[in-house]
Amino acid sequence: MQHREIIVVGGGLAGLTAAIDLSRRGHQVTIFERYGYPHHKVCGEYVSNEIVPYLHELGISLENASAVEIKRLQLSTVGGKGLEARLPLGGKGISRYAFDELLYRRAVKLGAQFLFKSVASISYVDTVFEVVTESGETYTSDIAIGAYGKRAALDKVLNRDFIEKKSSWLAVKSHYSYEDFPDDVVALHNFKGGYAGLSRTESGAVNFCYLASYSSFRQEKSIESFNVKVVSQNPFLGKFLQHATPLFDAPLTIAQISFHPKQAVERHILMCGDTAGLIHPLCGNGMAMAIHSAKIAAELIDGYLRDKRRNRSYLEKEYQAQWNKYFQRRLWTGRRLQSLLLNPQLSAIALSWMVKSPRLLQKLIAGTHGKPIS
Repeated sequence: MQHREIIVVGGGLAGLTAAIDLSRRGHQVTIFERYGYPHHKVCGEYVSNEIVPYLHELGISLENASAVEIKRLQLSTVGGKGLEARLPLGGKGISRYAFDELLYRRAVKLGAQFLFKSVASISYVDTVFEVVTESGETYTSDIAIGAYGKRAALDKVLNRDFIEKKSSWLAVKSHYSYEDFPDDVVALHNFKGGYAGLSRTESGAVNFCYLASYSSFRQEKSIESFNVKVVSQNPFLGKFLQHATPLFDAPLTIAQISFHPKQAVERHILMCGDTAGLIHPLCGNGMAMAIHSAKIAAELIDGYLRDKRRNRSYLEKEYQAQWNKYFQRRLWTGRRLQSLLLNPQLSAIALSWMVKSPRLLQKLIAGTHGKPIS
């Protein structure tokens, strides 16, 4: 049995950011991650500039990684009625392939240890966490962070409430070559039973990622058929799919995506990023939320480990309170916005209002984005 000060389960944006922050504060961090770096993930690949000052503090520059500057948002209804707006803060277009690799290298440089193993269980016994891998190895730690993503077998092991609830969404993602797509735009286009996001990445490729309901998707026999018969009914998406060239051998997919509320602390584990709460992709800000949640966790964990007067109860309650403060309203707004935009009649009416009142759209954007953090 091997002991670690801090164990992070999951090496995505949240897990890597937490590892970097805690390592630079002098803590011993071990990250369990199933896959080696770099690799592609199903993700919108647009990140709000709200996290840029904090990343600079961690020694990470998205500019040096050739991230694309994004300044405008395009929206359209199922029928192709659209509008465009300026993004108040703007953002960056960067693939998870490049972003995760950038964070991984920074974490390694700061001394974080990586174990490319799958975790089968986490338990809390006598103030110590026991982490067991699928190969049967046991590690212990003083602190455990859960950052393993949207949905995993661990959620069932931990008996989390949301895991038993029906999840009716799946996501599809691929990169395309398409010269006509503007570099400074993130686009969100509706289709029957779902919506798609498009944005340019650091490689020049356009990331095309969409969320679809099972009820809509299951009527077709394949992704190719669904793209032609359903997705392409939106004129913007139809034109894109007709003229763009796919760069992946096959699209990446994730099934059973759940937007049900989750707890930010489960069995004394601090959950970060999508593991704590998943914002609807149409809000385009899950990457920023993951990084911000890791910052909150790292600061509280550092204070807890340095000040022996603080107890674990305080750590957990404060983390849950800060999670609610910064993200609960955004998650609520995302759920309401999704319900609105997936209803063809209501989305058409809403878009008409936004055209007449640009301030309304700016307010909606602000409701799903945070302020710059440092």
